[in-house]
Amino acid sequence: MIKWIYNLFSSKKIEDNTDYMKPEVHEHQKNNIKNVSNKFLIVGLGNIGAEYVNTRHNIGFKVVDFLARKEGVNFETVKLGSLAEYKFKGRTLLLLKPNTYMNLSGKAVQYWMEKEKIPLENILIIADDLNLSFGSIRIRSKGSDGGHNGLKNINLVLNTQNYARFRFGISDEFKKGKQIDYVLGEWDDAEKTALPERLEVASEIIKSFGTAGLENTMTAFNGK
Repeated sequence: MIKWIYNLFSSKKIEDNTDYMKPEVHEHQKNNIKNVSNKFLIVGLGNIGAEYVNTRHNIGFKVVDFLARKEGVNFETVKLGSLAEYKFKGRTLLLLKPNTYMNLSGKAVQYWMEKEKIPLENILIIADDLNLSFGSIRIRSKGSDGGHNGLKNINLVLNTQNYARFRFGISDEFKKGKQIDYVLGEWDDAEKTALPERLEVASEIIKSFGTAGLENTMTAFNGK
């Protein structure tokens, strides 16, 4: 009888201690966790200034501009760039165009990641790629900068290469020694004609990244 009573109180004590050790999550903390997981930073890389608007190197800007215009959201001038907020299926997609020029893109990315408390896995960087034919799409979860100065600076500032990137092919149809002129040159007539359809696909990639996740987005769009 005494042993039974001892066991009863010993079990109660263990249960009480277990409950006591469970971390308490307050309601405002739950809301913060929910907001973080549903918020994404979509960064289109490019250079500011009218002379760069229609250049191949500015495809990142062009992609987020296209989505913002299509969905009726506006960019506002903010610290280190222009920002538009697009809400889609319970997600908040922050579309960012850094105003730091391409070579210092990481500064804007880091600032808005920290300000909005967005985790690394919720970031998508959009950049041009000379190694892909025009309009080709390659989405990756990590990788080197591939010689791209914007990605190079982001890697340096964030101290990691492990973030999602969406590379948009601009091809390499230039003569030796003319790479800079080509990258900073404007689209030719054939490219201008094909761009709207490619931008439509690009906007769907962004929405898919925010709702279906990176892996499903890579499966659905890579090579399209």
